[in-house]
Amino acid sequence: MSLRLVITINAAPGKGAEMARAMAARCTEVVKEPGCEQYEIFQSAVNPDKLTLLERWKDQAALDAHSKVNAARPPLSPDLRAGAGEREDYTYNKVR
Repeated sequence: MSLRLVITINAAPGKGAEMARAMAARCTEVVKEPGCEQYEIFQSAVNPDKLTLLERWKDQAALDAHSKVNAARPPLSPDLRAGAGEREDYTYNKVR
């Protein structure tokens, strides 16, 4: 059963576009990982400093493997982010 993660990221004031570009580059790497079904960043049309990362993983094992790989990646510049963000996890059940 797939897992869906919805991660809200607040960029530092005025840094939303720069954060979106940095995350887009990261997305290009992550979507190649085994078990990754979606890894996309979206920038709010209303508040450009608010971003949402949508992840979908084939199963918990794929997410766990991603977590290990992600821990070894260099972090994005800390001056791009404001706060820690928020993560919500869901079981993904396709209905169509």
